[in-house]
Amino acid sequence: MANHKSSVKRAKQEKKRRMTNKVKTAASRTAVKALREAVAKGDATTAKTLLVKAQSLIAKLAKSPAMKKQTASRKTSRLTKLVATLNK
Repeated sequence: MANHKSSVKRAKQEKKRRMTNKVKTAASRTAVKALREAVAKGDATTAKTLLVKAQSLIAKLAKSPAMKKQTASRKTSRLTKLVATLNK
């Protein structure tokens, strides 16, 4: 347990940051899941719109320390390839 004023404040800040990271991460996971379901059904138009949303959420995560830039890049690349298979 934090005893000093500064460590109490730091603990509060960490808790707040952790919660925002958790919410953003969960939102991006949900978007990716919906995208994968649309691809599994073969719905190209829905998949394209969901791809834009998923890429946006992943990019926002990459701006924060919640996700590394390389990880975000890899995820968006794989999702784009997945959607591109529908057009063939």
